[in-house]
Amino acid sequence: MVEGREILLIVTGGIAAYKSAELVSRLVQDGAKVSVVMTAHASNFIGPATFEALTGRPVLSEMFLPQEHFRGEHIGQANRAELVVVAPATANYIAKVAHGIADDLATTLALSCTCTMMMAPAMNTDMWNKPALQRNLKQVEKDGVKIIAPGSGWLSCGLVGMGRMADAEEIHECIIKQLRSEK
Repeated sequence: MVEGREILLIVTGGIAAYKSAELVSRLVQDGAKVSVVMTAHASNFIGPATFEALTGRPVLSEMFLPQEHFRGEHIGQANRAELVVVAPATANYIAKVAHGIADDLATTLALSCTCTMMMAPAMNTDMWNKPALQRNLKQVEKDGVKIIAPGSGWLSCGLVGMGRMADAEEIHECIIKQLRSEK
């Protein structure tokens, strides 16, 4: 179900970004063609070299640098992607997508992609429990985004509670299930 499929992974700025490397590795081992977009904040948690080594493709972060698509990566990547996965999806990213804000490559892709988008939220429990975050999640779901629910557990801030991003294995299984349903 994954072999040869074009998957676009958007990595946003959260500590759970390290789990995205394992996810990419699993997808590539399955034969998927994976492109990675990183937000500016994501590179504070994991380096682009990790994803470039795993995918054999450049990591994208700038909207208008001439890399592959002369009209901009937001158009080229959007046209090529068969599935977009955002892992981790921070509260900031979810809010921007819920309100149609497109101020960088990662958020512009959310507006320009026509394929299915999946988000794996990751954040502190206090952030997860805020009414604003819950409203934004409901809005992105209403707009067609599939949410891979976070779990409860120890968080890097020292709290124990909801907001822990799903493990790479669980996200991988959700991707397989989604691709099966679209074939």
